[in-house]
Parts: sequence; C-alpha cells; structure tokens
Amino acid sequence: MNMGVTSAPRYLAPLAPCVCLAVFQHRPAVTLTLRTTLGRSNNMALRMKACMFVGLFLLSLAWKAAWAKVQVNMEDRVEVFLGDTAQITCMFTVSDSPDNVIIQWYMITKTNVRLRIYYGNGTMQVVDRGGQFTDKISVKGMGNSSEVVLTIRDVKLEDELEFICHVNGRSDGSDEGRTVLKVFASPDRPIITGEESGISVSNEYPTKIGSCEAKNGYPRPNITWYRDQSSLQNTQDGVIVGTLVTKESSGLYTVQSELHLNVVKKDKDSFFYCEVSYLVPGGTKMTETNKINITVYYPTTSLDVWVESPKGSVKEGDTVEVHCRADGNPQPLFTFMHNMEELESDLNVLVLKNVTRQSNGNIMCTALDLDTYEESLGQTELFVDYLDPAILIPKDTHVMAQGEELMATCNALSSLPTHTVWFKKGKKVAEGHTLTLKDAVFDMAGTYVCVVKVSSLEGLETSGSLRVFVEGRPEIKKSADPVQEVSPEKSQKLSCHARGYPTPVITWSSSDKSQILKLSQRETEDEVLSVVSIKVTSDVTAYCNASNDHGTVSISFSLKAIVPTTSSAPSTTVTTPLVPVTVVAPVTVTTVTPVTPPKRVKKEGSGVIIAVIIICILLLAILGSVLYFLYKKGKLPCGRSGKQDLTKPNKGGIVVEMKSDNTEEAVLLSVNGDKKPPSDQGDKYMYVQK
Repeated sequence: MNMGVTSAPRYLAPLAPCVCLAVFQHRPAVTLTLRTTLGRSNNMALRMKACMFVGLFLLSLAWKAAWAKVQVNMEDRVEVFLGDTAQITCMFTVSDSPDNVIIQWYMITKTNVRLRIYYGNGTMQVVDRGGQFTDKISVKGMGNSSEVVLTIRDVKLEDELEFICHVNGRSDGSDEGRTVLKVFASPDRPIITGEESGISVSNEYPTKIGSCEAKNGYPRPNITWYRDQSSLQNTQDGVIVGTLVTKESSGLYTVQSELHLNVVKKDKDSFFYCEVSYLVPGGTKMTETNKINITVYYPTTSLDVWVESPKGSVKEGDTVEVHCRADGNPQPLFTFMHNMEELESDLNVLVLKNVTRQSNGNIMCTALDLDTYEESLGQTELFVDYLDPAILIPKDTHVMAQGEELMATCNALSSLPTHTVWFKKGKKVAEGHTLTLKDAVFDMAGTYVCVVKVSSLEGLETSGSLRVFVEGRPEIKKSADPVQEVSPEKSQKLSCHARGYPTPVITWSSSDKSQILKLSQRETEDEVLSVVSIKVTSDVTAYCNASNDHGTVSISFSLKAIVPTTSSAPSTTVTTPLVPVTVVAPVTVTTVTPVTPPKRVKKEGSGVIIAVIIICILLLAILGSVLYFLYKKGKLPCGRSGKQDLTKPNKGGIVVEMKSDNTEEAVLLSVNGDKKPPSDQGDKYMYVQK
C-alpha cells in the first residue's frame, strides 16, 4: 500500500492566471484535485495570500496522511458455486496491537445502500440482526491475528453482492477494503432437437433446422451453433440464429436458441450441433450436444440403373432384379421399359422371372420429379448366357459286336466355352467331346453319360446318355464255391448270373432229376440273375444253362450230402465195488478176480463205438452186482482163515484157486493158463474193482 502525497505545489505562481493543483492519494484511492484559477487582478497581494492559503491547507492534509498506520488488503472478487460456502478474507496491518482494532463488515445492496452485517473487536463479536446474513455468516481471526475471514454458508444468488471490511485502529486511524462475491451455477446438459420433416433446397427463406436449450445456468449461458466443424453466425448469408433468454423464478437462466438456414444439397451429409459455454469459478466451461442430421429434399438430375440379382453373369432360368435409383430426394416415380415395352414394377425394382436368351436387350428407367416436373432417364443392358441340350452321336443306344470299335461325340451349343466329361457308373472314363471304345468286350457295355458344363458360370450345365450293347455268346460269372456240402433233406439256394446280348435265357437242370424251385429272376437288357432252391437228399449236381442267339454256356454246382455228426459225450469213469467172487465146481474152486479199473474212454469219431463201450460197461456193472449179492447171501464161501488182506488187491490179472475135498492140493491158474507151484498159492480172494 502506498500512502502520501503524490503531487503537491512548492510555490504559487506569481503570474495570473494562477493555477494550484494538488493530488493527495490514500488507500483506498482518494484523489482530491483542486484547481483554482484566479483571474487577473490589480490587487497582487490579495492574489498571493489566497494561493498561499490553499497550499498550506493541502500540505497539512498530506502530512497527516503520511503518518497514518492502518492498511487493509482484500481480493477484488471471490467466486463460488451456488450452494457452496464462501470465504472472504480481510488482511490488515496496524502499528499497535491487533487487539485494539474494531472490525466491521458491510454489504452494498442491489440498490447501492451500505448496510452493516457484523461488528467485533478483541472482546466481542456481534452479527447484526434482521438481515439476510444473520443466520448464515461467521467471522474468524479476531484477537492477535491480523487477518479475519468472513464465512457465508449456503450461498444463494441474492448473496452476490459487494462486501466491505472496515478496520478502525483508533489512534492509528482506519482503513477499509472491498470484495465482490460472484455466484455461479452450471446449466443442465443441453438438449438439441432437429426438424423431423424434410427441408427443400428450393425454399426461398431460411428454414428452421433445430433448436437447442440450456436450463438453470447462472450467469446466463451462451449457445453457439455448428455445422460439422464450422460455427454458424447471424452475420452469414442464409443463417439466422434466434435466442430467447428466460430468467426463472429461482433466479437461474434458461437459454433457447433456434437455427434457421437455407439448406443446400450437401447438407444431407452434414451434422449439426450446438455448444453451450458458461462461467464457473476460475474460468469458462463448454458442453456440446449430440449431433443431428436433417433430411434434405433436392431435385433429381440423373438415374442409376443396374442388375442387383444375380451378381455377375445371368443364365437362362434365373430370376433377375433390376434396380433404379435417382440422385434426388425424395425418390420420384419410376417407369421401366424393356425393349420398348413398358413393364410393371414395384417402386424402383423390376423383377424378370425365368429369363431366356430372348430377354436380352435394353432396360430403360424413367423418373419424373414432382417439384421441377423434369424427367430423367437411365438404362442398362441385359445379356442372358445359355447352354443348349447335349447332342450325342450316336444317340440313345448303340449295338456293337465283340471286337468292334466305337467313336461317340457329345456337344452342346452355348454362349460361353464348354467342357465335356464322360462318366460310367459315376466314374469318369473320358474327357473331351469324343468317346472312343476299341476292341469291344462285354465289360464295355453299359450306359455312358456325357456332362457338358460352362466352367466360368456355375450351374450352367447339361448332359446326355448313350446305352452301349456288346453282342456275343453269353458269359456266366463263375461261382465262388462250385462244390458245396449240404445236410440231407435240406434245401440249398443257388444263383446264376449271366450276361450277353441279346439277353440270355437261363434254364436249370440236375443230375438226379431233383426238383428245382425257382425263387427269383432279375433281368436287364444284357444281363440276367436267376436264383433257385434245390432239396438235397444225396449227392447231386445242378446245372445253369444260359443261351441266346449266339450260343449256349453252362456252369455246374456240385452239392455233397453229409452225415450229421453227433456231438461227443464227456469222458465218464465207471467204478464197481470190490466184490469177492467164489466159483463152486465139483472140485471146490474159489475164483478171485481183481478187475483193473477201466481206462477213460476217449472221444471217437463214430457214434457206434461209443454205444458199444457204454453197453460193455453196463454188463460189467450188472455182473459185479450179481456176484456181490451172492456173496452176501452166503452162496459163495470165503475160504480158509489165512486169507489175504482184503484191502490189498492182487497184483495179478485173474487168479483161480481150486481145492479138492479129499486133498489139500491146489493149483493156481493165471489168466494166461500158467501154473504156479503150491507154495506160491496161499489163500486168495478175488476182488473186482472197476
């Protein structure tokens, strides 16, 4: 802060007119300018005294200001958002203690009236009652501090005023500072609305393009219109921007802006939007709206005509769609003509179904603009590719003798290059327009199909077939198994497949005149397949005979009757109990026959052998049972007490002991008839064990 005299007169001019100018500056800036003009006077002394008096007065004021000790510093403005808390700082300096100063806050009303809102010193603080700030302000910093802060809570729009901080230093004098409180409110997101109806380029005056609105802003927001990246101003030709500002009851502003424009054809691809700029604490912000596009109506100057479907080349049988489009908007009414004949169409689409080569020609589209009544014309050429049916030489069928040669051709007339392939039973046999068969045999007989196609156009193809017959004596396909074994009294199926031309006739016969039952027969033009059934009672030979005009051939089937084999029985072991057998003769004879256990019977290939073995086993079992029964009845004596241990069977085969009633002589006979001495006899018993 600067305080003092910036300019003071050091003397008074003795000449008339006398001008005294003194400027005294004191914070806040107070400038006192005194201009005294004294006219010429004959009384020079009086003039000099007056000037001296004014100079002394000004010097006294300057001297007093130079010794003032209070200085106040404040910001020019404080900015805050609506609803926030504002803080206004007052900084001061005094030569004495800050406790002795008196602080007073004032506000300048909208009507330029100065009202105090606060009073305080080091010992007390008083908020003036009855004002708009009574309940929403507070002051901090009183005491030893040389800074006080006025706090305003919940700032309203009506709080946007000028505030004065007055500092009274008593003996040091007084000073004051001023701060303006600025309140800001950001507007809502702007809304843009475009015209939904089309706008014609032929309109004489600017037409409304759209409107843009920004609500609840403070201070008032500004709206700027843009077309693509270029701003639109009222100063441009054909551009009118109208703005309507509304102050709401809340004190906030709503700004509405409308854009009117003379549109041109290129505006159909342009995008329009508006930019809203508004003040905020410390600067300016901007918000852009969404971009809109408008519908522009402009006259037709030319037409485009093209084949939409199918893409590429057109072939006979296709359905063709021809489209017509004007470069104007809206699209005019279209008329189609094909080879100077008017055709019905659906709006801008002409559909030709199942086209042929006769559909080739010019397709013309005409359009009439209803605004300018000018007619436009467009056209295109339609060409339909074709492929005629295949022509074969020879055609249909051909008969050739064995050993002959055949050359067949196949071709088709087409608007494009063709390619021919020959097939037999689905397999490719030749390529090109000519098929050659040399040294004909039966394997060459059959149906040959030639396929002619246009490689460059998919789906354009045709085909033809040639049936080839090879004449000759029949051939019979040999059976895989000419000799077959068949169970007696069963029927066996036989098949015979013969080929030749003319078609062979098949007959069957057998060596024993057996009845042959025909099951089925399938014939073609050069082949026959016969299936029969024959009942086999014994070995028999069946014959298949195939004959036509060129001869007869036969094939035989040998059927062998086989005896069914009985399935082998599992091995069986038969065991007979040990039975002591005593044979009584005129001379008492005791026979002990240990029977060797029979061996296991192996499987034989004949059922007769098995039956004999079973019968023998049964007879031995019966014999053993009878002997054991007689022994139990006492019909067979057991011999002397010196018998051999019955639990030990004799190692010999069959031993017979013979005793006489009168003598003790005994003779042992072995199985083979050899005699043994009596010392070797002993008392023996026979056990038959199976």
